[in-house]
Amino acid sequence: MKHQRLLAFAIGAAAALSVQAELTFAPNETAQQKGLKIAQAVDQRDEGWGDWSADAEMVLKNRHGQESRRLMRMEALEQESDGDKRIIVFREPRDVKGTAFLVFTKKVGNDDQWLYLPALKRVKRISSSNKSGPFVGSEFAYEDLSSQEVEKYTYRFLREEELAGQNCYVIERVPVDKKSGYTKQIAWFDTSEYRNLKTEYYDRKGELLKTFVAHGYQSYGKNYWRADRFEMINSQTGKSTALIWENYVFTKGLNDRDFDKNRLKRAR
Repeated sequence: MKHQRLLAFAIGAAAALSVQAELTFAPNETAQQKGLKIAQAVDQRDEGWGDWSADAEMVLKNRHGQESRRLMRMEALEQESDGDKRIIVFREPRDVKGTAFLVFTKKVGNDDQWLYLPALKRVKRISSSNKSGPFVGSEFAYEDLSSQEVEKYTYRFLREEELAGQNCYVIERVPVDKKSGYTKQIAWFDTSEYRNLKTEYYDRKGELLKTFVAHGYQSYGKNYWRADRFEMINSQTGKSTALIWENYVFTKGLNDRDFDKNRLKRAR
């Protein structure tokens, strides 16, 4: 049972349980083995939350600094044998109200994703070839909104370094899916709680495309960590998208019926 460490839509939020032992590495472990061990530890720190929901304000900023704002709600449900289920529903402004996005993350293979557009009054399935596209005009791609299952990447440990006053593991993640919009990601996880503090995304040309940064982590429930603010900054266009989170609630009693694709048309 897993959850994305970014919102990345993912998204993520990056979360961790602080009850596990500190990682140790054998002298003969390769960079690939170390990277995988870190990814597995991050993953294991985020098990057992069951379900959660939160409200978010999405702030889109163009390269001139002009802003537009949207209000949305996100709900997530853990799955025992596969990736998480998530639903996002936009509440404001009027031109996006009722727009809803549903994703069933898969550990192996393509995720199932659907988008409901009120203006068209129909549910559109997102093709795996389109998942690198922008989510409702933001700097988050559709693939950023799926939970970051360990099996979706290969890994390599790069180094330890300090970021924002915290010692971090820095690892490289290469998507297994050849249709991903990224050739690689460089991710920073603090060594104390395994929270995702920063991730760099590199495009199909191998150039830095955008950078994700998480701010203001707080502990909820059984010491699950959630950030108050995500930022995705596009290095190539100068645009950015921030997600400002509040009203986290865990163990609401959500179930699979709450994540049926037929719910998209009536989501509020």
